[in-house]
Amino acid sequence: MEYYHIVLILLAVVIALSAVAPKVGLPYPILLILAGMAIGFIPHIKYVPVNPDIVFLIFLPPLLYDAAINISFPGFKKNIGTISMLAVTMVLVTMTAIAAVAHYFIPGISWPVGFVIGAILSPPDAIAASGILRNMKLPERTSTILEGESLMNDATALTVYRIALGVVAGGAFVIWEAAFEFVVIIAGGLLVGLGVAWLFVWFLQRIKLQSTATVSLNILLPFVVYQLAESISVSGVLGVVAFGLYISRRISQGCLFSTETVAEAKSVWDVLIYLLSGLVFILIGLEFPQVVHGIPRDTFKHLIGSSLLIFVIALAVRILFIFEHKWRTDRILIRNKRRARKSGQMQQMRSLDWKNALVIGWSGMRGIVSVATAIALPTIFSDGAKFPQRDSIIFITVTVVILMLLIQGIGLPILIRMLKIDTSGDKQEM
Repeated sequence: MEYYHIVLILLAVVIALSAVAPKVGLPYPILLILAGMAIGFIPHIKYVPVNPDIVFLIFLPPLLYDAAINISFPGFKKNIGTISMLAVTMVLVTMTAIAAVAHYFIPGISWPVGFVIGAILSPPDAIAASGILRNMKLPERTSTILEGESLMNDATALTVYRIALGVVAGGAFVIWEAAFEFVVIIAGGLLVGLGVAWLFVWFLQRIKLQSTATVSLNILLPFVVYQLAESISVSGVLGVVAFGLYISRRISQGCLFSTETVAEAKSVWDVLIYLLSGLVFILIGLEFPQVVHGIPRDTFKHLIGSSLLIFVIALAVRILFIFEHKWRTDRILIRNKRRARKSGQMQQMRSLDWKNALVIGWSGMRGIVSVATAIALPTIFSDGAKFPQRDSIIFITVTVVILMLLIQGIGLPILIRMLKIDTSGDKQEM
């Protein structure tokens, strides 16, 4: 059976499970992962490989753009401090913790390879976040922080991934050069995204296109932005995010698309994102049986144990980091209460309550970007040397991603119900 027949069958499964999910009581993405795992273990089923190029070039741009354009831009702007802290500082802290676990608990893992694993597994995934949270009632501020974080953190992790990969390949690590490269990649991606967005708006304001042509151009441009940014070695992820946020801001101002165009674009994007995100989750499930078959039996238990340990450490670091940030913010608010009231900045400095902090801490699921990044690891370097422990890294990545999506994804609605989080008045306070 050809691959496109398999893809058609998987799309049919995605559509069928959307009707089953409400009756089963499981989040729809979780049901897709379980279905993918079950299909993958069926004998004689032709394997559909997760191609990193397909994920990065076909799946990632539209899914990132959809998440960026649907986020509340005013809420994103008000919470940019918290979002940036989670997307940069916490990613780096989590990456270091995972690197330490990999180095000390997995035989043969050097520090550079450990940081490669940390870079792969440190950023929560925008697709996983939007997929899991879509049908859950959360305060708008909490949803904005989670979605904003997951939009930006891939850029941090993938940039450090590039640097760590160069060190594993034999390059030298010089901290000021790495810092400069980090800034260039991030800033370059933002400039590309904002530049294309500005040109798009300028073009639409001067040339009146039919609604269908405008929607088609709107679908095409996220791919263009991603490709353009990556072709000049800057962050395609941040390019698409910056493009989407700029367009979101102009739409919210009511000066870009007509009502007819907005309605048409929404219907097209809803169908596209529904199919793509469904395929993403089922492909994650399909990947697990394949990596299981490729691991020697004598190392299987140890790698499972290492995956569990990385999962626990990553979750614990995230929760502790969130609460440390909350405690530090509370201290600043207490110390500067009078000054904040006089300057009218109380809303911008507002701390999270412990319930929402716990939800944010629990919600950091990883997803298809981590899986694709692991599979994209080179088999051999230019000098002929093999990449150390490549199969083990892929196995650990897929296992940790599935553990996070299942345990955190199933636990999140239970946690939200137990905490009885109040969402009344959240829009005004966001």
